[in-house]
Amino acid sequence: MKALSVRQPWAWAIIYALKNVENRGWPINYRGDILIHTAKTCTKKEYLLAKEFCQSMGVVIPELISLRRGQVIGIVTIVDCRFSQVASGWGMPEQYHWKLENPREITPIPYIGRLGIFEVPDELVRSAIAQPSQGGICQQR
Repeated sequence: MKALSVRQPWAWAIIYALKNVENRGWPINYRGDILIHTAKTCTKKEYLLAKEFCQSMGVVIPELISLRRGQVIGIVTIVDCRFSQVASGWGMPEQYHWKLENPREITPIPYIGRLGIFEVPDELVRSAIAQPSQGGICQQR
């Protein structure tokens, strides 16, 4: 199944906080379901900037230490992609806005992400879809 790595806390917001736009510098022609993979890296500065933005959207995000990283955490449906010169809701200016719908959590799958769209073997995904996780945070340190 197709997958996309997204840095935290943005990946969490897509699956658990109805973030319905993914901002990218490149367009996508694909429409359909895609896995959301949480990138391994997230600096404290990136987190704080994202936290501030999320608060402006009325979303309180979990602490950085509790957010899953390096795992597939959910599935979302890409329904459209448009370039926008202006900011709107979750959309940033001068970016392609990938319109997202129908976010679903799954049992987390540890996996190494890649740049761009990549494939995760279907057999790994099948069992994770059958048993959703609880709330998108973890207790690992």
